[in-house]
Amino acid sequence: MTMSWTWLHKLGSPKWFYEISGRWLSWLAWAAALLIGIGIAWGLAFAPADYQQGNSFRIIYIHVPAAFLAQSIYVMLAVAGVVGLVWKMKLADVALQQAAPIGAWMCFVALLTGAIWGKPTWGAWWVWDARLTSMLILLFLYFGIIALGQAIGNRDSAAKACAVLAIVGVVNIPIIKYSVEWWNTLHQTATFKLTEKPAMPVEMWLPLLVLVIGFYCFFAVVLLLRMRLEVLKRESRSAWARTEVAALVERRS
Repeated sequence: MTMSWTWLHKLGSPKWFYEISGRWLSWLAWAAALLIGIGIAWGLAFAPADYQQGNSFRIIYIHVPAAFLAQSIYVMLAVAGVVGLVWKMKLADVALQQAAPIGAWMCFVALLTGAIWGKPTWGAWWVWDARLTSMLILLFLYFGIIALGQAIGNRDSAAKACAVLAIVGVVNIPIIKYSVEWWNTLHQTATFKLTEKPAMPVEMWLPLLVLVIGFYCFFAVVLLLRMRLEVLKRESRSAWARTEVAALVERRS
């Protein structure tokens, strides 16, 4: 038990996070670039056209990874909110605040690509479908967290407010996931599930899986970069942070 609490305390250390994240950044960046490059080329140029939708289905290679990320990031915000409220880890608030804008962008991309895909499929850019509406609510939740973080001047109060909103809002995630099963909607069911054999042929879903993993690596890179910068700002009075900033300035000069 002592070892687990020691590890948890170490995980919440800004200095330790900054050091360990620097070691992972280059690997994650290369993985993201490689996987996204391969997935895009494979999906757009080599995957066969859908027998019903033709080439218009290829928007799936951007839409699905973005939708996955938008939902996963919000779950991460809720977990960070719990950690911040229960264990008072300031690094959890850093993760929450820096991940929220990325999640909002992914949600926006998912909605935009869904609209582009919906026009040839449904004949309309937007319908008040259960899946689309719940995804729009997710975007508003992201906006709410971002706005709260910027509107409240006291950092501790802002952290608590954002954590509570993230935790309360996470109830929307299962609604998004099961909306196509609970209600009669136009949106298709899940493209593939871990527990079931994919309905798509392997040459169509494999590049999609590669892109999903690539998007998650991309998210990790952007999040770590944003968190590292925020950690340096918050720890600007500490000796180690001043040393890191001086080293960064020296490298650029």
